[in-house]
Amino acid sequence: MNDAREEMGIDACLLAGRLMMEAGAETYRVDDTMTRMAASLDMDGADSFTTSTGIIFSPGGQRRVKLTSIRKRATDLEKIARVNAISRSLSSGDVTLEEAYGELKGVERGNFMFPFGLQVLAAAIASASFFVLFGGDWKNMLFAFFAGGIGFVVSEKFHESTRVKFFSEFTGSAVIGLLSLVVVQTGLGSQLDIIIIASVMPLVPGLLITNAIRDLMAGHFMAGISKGAEAFLTAFAIGSGIALILSFQGVGM
Repeated sequence: MNDAREEMGIDACLLAGRLMMEAGAETYRVDDTMTRMAASLDMDGADSFTTSTGIIFSPGGQRRVKLTSIRKRATDLEKIARVNAISRSLSSGDVTLEEAYGELKGVERGNFMFPFGLQVLAAAIASASFFVLFGGDWKNMLFAFFAGGIGFVVSEKFHESTRVKFFSEFTGSAVIGLLSLVVVQTGLGSQLDIIIIASVMPLVPGLLITNAIRDLMAGHFMAGISKGAEAFLTAFAIGSGIALILSFQGVGM
């Protein structure tokens, strides 16, 4: 490859890895995708070092090492699927490097998340479903539905304005605790513990916990431990928000 094409190939591998990490992909999947793309571009001996905050990519040989930082993380499985599809097409020769790089740029610019209103509705339905799963009665299910939806909205809006993940989840869980407490103390509801537990479920970092375990099993100990620590701090923030509200009211679970 000439220098310009080689530089584009390196940038394409790094861009694919960054997009996948930002969308919530497992570390080993990111490394595998970058390595396969590099192999299809005749970058023999390419290797990468991936963490939750950055990627270091070595194309092999005398080529220079490049890195990119991971500044945001979310859950976007559609974006992961699209990047995987592009990498497979490149590896199989169905698209050229230029076409693959252009498609990756399109994925970077695109927004594949569901509308915010639909996300709120999904969080509310999930809360109501967990309420029934945890043994709640149908009379109180509606309270879990609204508390879960409102808590999700508060968490997301605070995250947009503060960009502090743990503070937003702390605030969202505190609102859930407050709403649940008001419902029970006014006599409208009667199952405080189940309402709270079901309503905070949309805030629980389930994907993060799963990825941490899978990375540890795949031998990516640094990434697995860092994701596990992030999941623990998130769970701690959720629990702290609930505990704060209940302690002010002198109510125990």
